[in-house]
Amino acid sequence: MQPDTATIESPSPAPAAKPTRVRLLVLALITGGTMINYLDRTVLGVAAPSLSHELKLDPAVLGVVFSAFSWTYAAAQIPGGAFLDRFGSKITYFASLTFWSLFTLLQGFAGGLSSLLSFRLGLGVAEAPCFPTNSRVISTWFPQHERARATGVYSVGEYVGLAFLSPLLFWIIAAFGWRSLFWGVGALGISFGLLWMLTYREPHESRLVNQAELDYIAAGGGIAKHADNTRFSWALLGKLLRSRQILGAGIGQFAGNCTLVFFLTWFPTYLATERHMGFLKVGFYTVLPFIAASIGVITGGWVSDLLLRKTGSANIARKLPMIVGLLLASTIMTANIVSSNELVIAIMSAAFFGQGLVGLGWTVITDIAPKKAMGLAAGVFNLATNMAGIVTPLGVGFIVKATGSFVWALVLVACLALLGAVSYLFILGDVKRVEID
Repeated sequence: MQPDTATIESPSPAPAAKPTRVRLLVLALITGGTMINYLDRTVLGVAAPSLSHELKLDPAVLGVVFSAFSWTYAAAQIPGGAFLDRFGSKITYFASLTFWSLFTLLQGFAGGLSSLLSFRLGLGVAEAPCFPTNSRVISTWFPQHERARATGVYSVGEYVGLAFLSPLLFWIIAAFGWRSLFWGVGALGISFGLLWMLTYREPHESRLVNQAELDYIAAGGGIAKHADNTRFSWALLGKLLRSRQILGAGIGQFAGNCTLVFFLTWFPTYLATERHMGFLKVGFYTVLPFIAASIGVITGGWVSDLLLRKTGSANIARKLPMIVGLLLASTIMTANIVSSNELVIAIMSAAFFGQGLVGLGWTVITDIAPKKAMGLAAGVFNLATNMAGIVTPLGVGFIVKATGSFVWALVLVACLALLGAVSYLFILGDVKRVEID
């Protein structure tokens, strides 16, 4: 006798597994690494008033010292990107973080210009792979519609160290001397390097991520599966250098970075000498523009991803916030025409907020870099970007020495910001992944 099929219940399909969120833990790791990265490269700006007095460095020489980091940092971008493509994110970031922290620690032992320059040059080489690695990690672990926010989160690390720690850093100098600052920050970085090595995994290697999250990342254009490492070739480099998207993004980010570099190097000295503020007051006022920049970075990422969801256009979502930010950054020169210190800080905060929006440039490079040359493409991009670290400290230093004032230095920073807006508007072209055989 056949069973009554009407009474037989089909088994219910198993509920789909909920995607894990391991990518957020990865984001927390690179955010911590980025904070230490910028703290290590910018702590010299905090120490500069005391350090320059003890080592007898005039403004022009101090500008050379500020700039020296970027000489080797820029020169090592392409080799660093090639190293990243060859050996992957885990090894590259560990080696970079450990060695840059060691060079930071050694700056605390500098006895004069020669040793200080040597340690700054070493710091530049060691830090070179950091942001290309960040870019590769975001492109690997995050779908496109989450990348701007993810980039905004880790980019806050560029500002948060000085934004929230400036009073503490200036107090440490006042209490223990400028050398102790380098020793403490360097030791922190070496410890974090060990933490990275113990915890970071690629998506296909992670024991915490489930298949649902891997599918979610891949469906959104991420690279959740294993990607073959790529060897460097001059032909590949030539194709990247001829790419309109990478050229336009590099020029735009260079221009925006000029504003960032001013705040990371000369801003405390500007407040102390041009605005005649006391040492502890400088430490307090330095916080406000950095907080504004941090808000700008988060706002830029949130607005960009929102625009991408609403319009479906990567061009609008990525370009519009950055162009607005660069126009806002150019208002920094209006500080020349006001006398109130409070109003100057308000202008500086607005300009730095605008520069924070330009942090989206790293989202652009994750969107356009070829999948098999993400490290090299990011190295080319960051090479262009960090020419700002050479141009700005030297330009400002020589202008201040020649004129005895920061007036024309602020005009220089503003004009470079306008150049960036022009590049993103007219040179970058479509925000889409570059296809290279």
